Amino acid sequence: MTDGARSATGTGDDPREVATHCPYCALQCGMTLRAEAGRVTVAARQFPTNRGGLCQKGWTAAELLDHPERLTTPLLRDRPGGELRPASWAEALDRVVTGIRAVQTGHGRDAVAVFGGGGLTNEKAYALGRFARVALRTRHIDYNGRFCMSSAAAAGMRAFGVDRGLPFPLSDLGRADTLLLVGANPAETMPPLVRWLTEQRERGGNLIVVDPRVTATARHADLHLQPLPGTDLAVANALLHVALTEGWVDREYVAGRTTGFDAVRRGVAGWWPARAEALSGVPVADIEATARALGTAERAIILTARGAEQHAKGVDTVTGFVNLALALGLPGRPGSGYGCLTGQGNGQGGREHGQKADQLPGYRRIDDPVAREHVAGVWGVPAEELPGPGVPAYQLLDSLGTAGGPKALLVFGSNPVVSAPRAARVEGRLRDLDLLVVADFLLSETAALADVVLPTAQWAEEDGTMTNLEGRVLRRRALREPPPGVRTDLAVLADLTHQLQGGAPSYRLVHRKGPLLTPKQEHGATPEHGAGAVDAADPRVVFAELRRASAGGVADYAGVSWERIDENDGVFWPCPDTDGPDTPRLFADRFGTPDGRARFHAVEHRPAAEEVCAAYPLHFTTGRVLAQYQSGTQTRRVAALRRVAPEAFVELHPDLAGRLGVAEGEPVRVVSRRGDMVAPARLSPGIRPDTVFAPFHWGGAARANSVTNDAVDPVSGMPEFKICAVRVEKVTEP
Repeated sequence: MTDGARSATGTGDDPREVATHCPYCALQCGMTLRAEAGRVTVAARQFPTNRGGLCQKGWTAAELLDHPERLTTPLLRDRPGGELRPASWAEALDRVVTGIRAVQTGHGRDAVAVFGGGGLTNEKAYALGRFARVALRTRHIDYNGRFCMSSAAAAGMRAFGVDRGLPFPLSDLGRADTLLLVGANPAETMPPLVRWLTEQRERGGNLIVVDPRVTATARHADLHLQPLPGTDLAVANALLHVALTEGWVDREYVAGRTTGFDAVRRGVAGWWPARAEALSGVPVADIEATARALGTAERAIILTARGAEQHAKGVDTVTGFVNLALALGLPGRPGSGYGCLTGQGNGQGGREHGQKADQLPGYRRIDDPVAREHVAGVWGVPAEELPGPGVPAYQLLDSLGTAGGPKALLVFGSNPVVSAPRAARVEGRLRDLDLLVVADFLLSETAALADVVLPTAQWAEEDGTMTNLEGRVLRRRALREPPPGVRTDLAVLADLTHQLQGGAPSYRLVHRKGPLLTPKQEHGATPEHGAGAVDAADPRVVFAELRRASAGGVADYAGVSWERIDENDGVFWPCPDTDGPDTPRLFADRFGTPDGRARFHAVEHRPAAEEVCAAYPLHFTTGRVLAQYQSGTQTRRVAALRRVAPEAFVELHPDLAGRLGVAEGEPVRVVSRRGDMVAPARLSPGIRPDTVFAPFHWGGAARANSVTNDAVDPVSGMPEFKICAVRVEKVTEP
């Protein structure tokens, strides 16, 4: 996490340098890329989010650009069970278009589905939603962000009328007198953010962490609450109970800026700390100390992350902490508030512009007639022709290949074979499809099952925008062209759209040295490459349309331009006017609800969807490790990261390991009602004796999501990744 450079093999002889952002998490750290003498170097740069720091993943990000396993030609499978073989783009696209037409002719438009990713640029997320609803006219589109922030998003919308991960700049974290992190481990998931935590503590601030494990972040804390997984809501209600009892509720704020508090007050009246301790294991003294630290602070911030959100009651759990923040009068005050730590690189922007099953660009609801008319007008189609809402990600994946379910799936930027819950079942569903198409730059576990694999550009080979965890719209800048044989996702979508409409391929990539040109600059509006078709592959043109489509929506980008981003280290949405201000801090005067008031919602703790029993006596939870990311498709191929985290593991308390007769490093099997995983044991006194943990970055026998529960939150569709009942067995066979 210091300034410097790390190099990787590159292409081209002319020096070129661009200021861009890391391709991994939602912190979107600023970095500089330089190509010179066949090498690409990464250097950290001063940017408001990371202030010159990068983590191991950022330093090594360029090493994938010319990885020997990089896909540079389309791949086709000629028959079920056959091997993938190289093919031309013409043959691959024809196979995709022919397959889509056959499926829709036989089963209807909704028989083709689209699955996107939270790492796609805003332009690609927008184009993917447009492609699904206009070119395919299917209602079935969702994305892997449903597995990330959907519970916090739903809770934010119903409380504030707005879903933005952090409704304040990241720098506010350093100003908070008390900072409560619930289910968050930024020391491993986004290490440069720890600088703000360090600044907060150096100012005399109080850092409190809620996590079932003694994580790297918890070791920094002044107080660590270690609840049983799935009991965070009981703790939240008990904290508000104490705040009410001790008189720390900001009654003027509650009366003037909120509605619904009376029902919440009545609901938490029975959540005395001893009751919460009996359920969660968190001592009464720690609950009271946490409530006191929040209630007496001049500035306090409450942050949630996946540990609190990835539950079948994730929306209610987040709502419990939102209720606490509102009762204390935190949202809208500098250095105070509620926020969520977004996970994926474009987890925020990726859900704002059309990848979610129920949303249109600008965070509009797809079942809102006014929203449909507006977006249909931008797209030049009748509003009645736009499909209605689809289903959330897991429901979509679980319906693939079934009677009445989609028979074809197009995947962009996701690897559900590793990342979905009950992953073996999802893998089986993918195998049942008539057509599986995957666009990626590496052969992920999902791509390995595909009928057609389309090689696409990497982050340093395309221009576009990302929106980080603060709601700051950033510029991703291309350092170089994609390798020969590789196209951008936008070009792929443009080609497919044109061919589905009966035309010839609309985009070709001319390989050359020298500065990058947009497709429009390169080709012009010749008869062979019509202006509309070429523009569809030009990210600048796509962003211009995104601005029009989002105008007037909750996430209004109408006043955001690439030039304005360049001049200001990013632009915070909403930003409706090119000459008007952006919005680094939300809720200063009003919330995004019709009457401007935030909404309290009474929420009650309920057990996990699956409780322990004699056959499955332990709790299983999952998470990330520092040197790996998401499904590991990228990071597992970087040698430096493999040295740090070479394989999966199962973390056990030494007492549990002793009862099982398991020593450090010996293989163990974790078994649930859905499946099992095998990995070496890692003994740690920092985990509860009744709980086991595994990271989810690996596939194969070590796939943690073979074990996880596919029960989902009824509001957000979030699966219950963070708790299920298991048993652990010592592996005795070789």
